[in-house]
Amino acid sequence: MESRYRTLERAQLATLVPELLLAGQLIDRSAMAWCISALGRDEMAAIAIEEWMAASPIYTRRMQRALGYEGDDVITIFKGLQLDIGAPPQFMDFRYTVHDRRHGEFHLDHCGALMDVEPLGEDYVRAMCHDIEDPTFDATAVATNPRAQVRPIHRPPRTPPDRQPHCAWTVVIDESHPPVSESTGCTRLRRSKAATLELAPIDPGDEGMADYSGPLLADLDFGAFSRSALARMADEVCLQMHLLHLGFRDAVRDRVDAEQSSTLCTKQLVGIAGIAAERIHTALGLPGGIEGALRTLELHPLLNPAAYVDAEVSGDMVRLRRSPAHADGSWITLCGPGHIAALQAIVRAVDPHLDVRVEGEAADWSARVHRRDEPAKEFDEVAVTRVSTGAAFVFQPRRSLPITPVTSMTRTGGQRP
Repeated sequence: MESRYRTLERAQLATLVPELLLAGQLIDRSAMAWCISALGRDEMAAIAIEEWMAASPIYTRRMQRALGYEGDDVITIFKGLQLDIGAPPQFMDFRYTVHDRRHGEFHLDHCGALMDVEPLGEDYVRAMCHDIEDPTFDATAVATNPRAQVRPIHRPPRTPPDRQPHCAWTVVIDESHPPVSESTGCTRLRRSKAATLELAPIDPGDEGMADYSGPLLADLDFGAFSRSALARMADEVCLQMHLLHLGFRDAVRDRVDAEQSSTLCTKQLVGIAGIAAERIHTALGLPGGIEGALRTLELHPLLNPAAYVDAEVSGDMVRLRRSPAHADGSWITLCGPGHIAALQAIVRAVDPHLDVRVEGEAADWSARVHRRDEPAKEFDEVAVTRVSTGAAFVFQPRRSLPITPVTSMTRTGGQRP
C-alpha cells in the first residue's frame, strides 16, 4: 500500500519528518506522569527502560536497512541516533566526534528531556540520566554492534547547575567488551507485525538523496532527501512510535491488571495525539475546520503507516478497517465506538469546536467530524504533555556539514567537552 505521506510535496515532508521525530520523543512526556501517579517513580523508570530496550534495537535496524547505511561501526550508530525518536534533532541536540570506526564521542548542547525533568528535582534527573540512559544507550547500540559501549564522560545532575554541554559520552567498540544481548521485551516484540512490516522501497529515481550511505553529517538536511526517501522515513518514524507504545504496553501489563493497563495506555495516546496533531497542523500550514482536522488525522502517526493502519479519509469522515495494527494491539485498538478521546484530541487541536461521532464495530468503524457550538476544554492528558518544552519547540535552520574522523584528539579525556 502506498504511503499516505506521498501525498505531500518534498518540502512539506522535509518539514514533517523532524516533527514526527519530536512527537515520538514526547510519547514519554505523555505517559510517564501517569505512571508516576499510579506506580511511583521507581516503577516509572523501570517501565521506561523496558519499553526503550524492547523497541529501539528493532526500529534502529529497520531505519538502517531503509536508508542504506547498515554497518557495525560508530558512524552507523551515530546515523541511527539522528533518525531516532529518542534523539529528535535540535530538541535533543547531539554533537558528534568520530576518532575512527570504533571510537567516537557525542555531547548534547541542548537536552530537551533534561529541561523537562530538571525542575522536578535531582532524584528525577538521576532516574533519567543514570538509571534509564545506561541500559537504553547500550540497547540502541546493540542494533549496530553488540560490543559497543556507551559510557558517560559527565552527565546531570549538572554541577554547576548551568553546566554546558548538558552531558557528554564516549562510544567504544572493542572485541574485549562482553556482548550486549537484547532484552526479553525486545525478543517478544520481534514477533509483532510492526517489527516485520514490509514497506515500499525508496525510488532511486526521485530527485534528491535516496539514502544515507554517504558521510556522517553534523545535522541532517531533510530537504536534501528525495520525496520517496522522506516518505519512507516518515513511515518508519511512525513505526518507531508504534513499537515504543507496544513496548510500553507490555511493560505496563507486567505490572498491573488489564483495566489499569488500558487506562494508562489510553492516557499516553490521548496526550500525544493532541500535541502531535497541533504541531503537524501548524508546521504544514493546514487549513482549519473540518477539512484541516481530517487532513491532520490522515497524516497523524495514529493512522500511519498506511500498510500498518487501514484507514480511508473521505468527505467528512474517516473509515477504519481491521489491519496489522489491530493484530498487534497498537494505538488504534484504543479508538472506536465508546473510545473516542484520542480522536477528539486530534480534531480539537485544529479547532476546539470540533468533535467526532464514531459508529461501527471494535475493528471496523467510521468517525465523522462535526462542529459544536461550544468549544471543548482541553483534555487533562494533553495539558500534561504540553508541560514539556517540546510542545512549543521551534526548529531552526541548520547547515549540513560532513563529520570527518578527528584522529589527533586523545581518547583519555584531555580534550573532551
